[in-house]
Amino acid sequence: MLPTKIAALSTGELVFLGVFYSVLLVVATTVTMSFIRAWLRRRTANVDKLRWQEEFHDLPASERHCRHEFTGEFRERVCDQSFDCRECKTHGKLVASGACSKAECEEQYGLSIPSDRLYHRGHTWVRPEGEGVYAIGLDDLGSRIIGRADSVVLPEAGALLTANGPAWWAQRSGIDVRVLAPIDGIVTAHGAPSDDWVLKVQNSNADLRHLLDAREAGAWLLREMERLQFAMAEEGTAPALADGGVPCEDLPKANPDANWPAVWGRMFLET
Repeated sequence: MLPTKIAALSTGELVFLGVFYSVLLVVATTVTMSFIRAWLRRRTANVDKLRWQEEFHDLPASERHCRHEFTGEFRERVCDQSFDCRECKTHGKLVASGACSKAECEEQYGLSIPSDRLYHRGHTWVRPEGEGVYAIGLDDLGSRIIGRADSVVLPEAGALLTANGPAWWAQRSGIDVRVLAPIDGIVTAHGAPSDDWVLKVQNSNADLRHLLDAREAGAWLLREMERLQFAMAEEGTAPALADGGVPCEDLPKANPDANWPAVWGRMFLET
């Protein structure tokens, strides 16, 4: 019966059915691939989050200061939320009460701390660009700690970044320095050498509560400079400073004998 029915179809009907089932196959394939990509992105995000939580708890308590120490809301408090204030009830209460200070345009200790961006504890910053797009770059101290990189490995456009997961790698003297992503997002663009940003990401629902404003970042960077001095002193050298105690533009060049893999790992939160 089936061959008879097929034979009875006109050429136009056969063409229509062929096109219809081809379109159906394309739609089914697209939906399936989208599902697979979403599943892989979610799986990658979960792995990055778990890895960061393990690394965070390996940090000594002396390097896990709560952000609210920086602006005097607490005299002493250790973060137990992996630097993720989005999960912290105390931070939420302080914000709701208006106790948290507002950002100010600052330059402290010779370091630039623009107020048009927010700062991550892994030495990256985030600047809103509008329509759910965010620029990401290295803060001034992080840039000086790496200095002039030999090469930079960036994620491809369309790649998913997870907050506290890897954002990119800077290579210096054959060593890969991992830089953490400050927020979640899909990579949309790469910056040129002349740009102050490295990546742009898309996230229409970005949660930025875990990032520091300029005033908080100023107090935090002072502690980071102290931490850098300790890190380099432990490696048998002291950081060469420019006039006024400001770190050199390229610290590895100024201190070639330091154990930079250890210093980079410590300063960029790679335990």
